[in-house]
Amino acid sequence: MIKTLGKSILTLFGIGYSKYAPGTVASLITCLTYFILGMSDFSLHENKIFISFFLIIIFIYSTIIIDKFYKKNDAREIVIDEFIGQSIPLIAFLFRPENFIPNCCYQSVIEIPSVIWILLSFILFRFFDIVKPYPINLIDKKIKNGFGVMFDDVVAGIFTTLILFIVFSLWY
Repeated sequence: MIKTLGKSILTLFGIGYSKYAPGTVASLITCLTYFILGMSDFSLHENKIFISFFLIIIFIYSTIIIDKFYKKNDAREIVIDEFIGQSIPLIAFLFRPENFIPNCCYQSVIEIPSVIWILLSFILFRFFDIVKPYPINLIDKKIKNGFGVMFDDVVAGIFTTLILFIVFSLWY
């Protein structure tokens, strides 16, 4: 039971078994999930602390389960790290300063800046996750356990967030 639940979470309920680019598919599904939640009655902004706490719990749980059930730590089907890493810039958008985007841009439920943010976060995160610039490459090579599998994507998510905040700060 625990092993089945753990593998389901690590593979993002089967997405990790995708024949083609499971990490990219998991990142895309994550972006679409945040987009759909942004359109629904579930207020992402009002629940940003809950969502952040949920991501931390998933990070810790996944780190433990990877170490417990996988001999090859960075198995192709493990895509929960992409979910966590891709979630970082998407959640960061909810924590933006009030004056980050002018009031004129809040005309609809789906703001144009949020759509651009989601699209750019997907592209940048995939870039950092695939290219693995320093220090991501160092984490990927040196830390060969569940924490290393998860943490290189967390750093890629942080890099993505920093770039996006710089771009949006200069843009608006």
